[in-house]
Amino acid sequence: MGTLKALGGFLAIILVVVACFQVGPPIMANYSFQDDLRNVSLMDGANFQKTDEDVRNDVMRKVKEQNLPIEPKQVTVQRINTPGMSALYVAADYSVPINLPGYSFDMHFTPTSGNK
Repeated sequence: MGTLKALGGFLAIILVVVACFQVGPPIMANYSFQDDLRNVSLMDGANFQKTDEDVRNDVMRKVKEQNLPIEPKQVTVQRINTPGMSALYVAADYSVPINLPGYSFDMHFTPTSGNK
């Protein structure tokens, strides 16, 4: 009976490790991509000559660097211009499929950044 409990505990630990290796990389990639969005927002928000399409292209370059499943239509670019202040809001909406042994699901991410 003790051997059966030890084997069950060992299998549980292995399942947790496998789950961490499947779930961890998309979470870290999203964190890094959110930092990239913040940088794009700061740099492109200060440049008034860049159009929304130029900003979207800059974001898509970062998407390719991170190897994320994002299409250009999933990137939102919004400029907020008020007297004395201008802001650039950039957001993306995407899902990453996670395949665990016996169970699959999609992790949904919505990283945003704003230069205010």
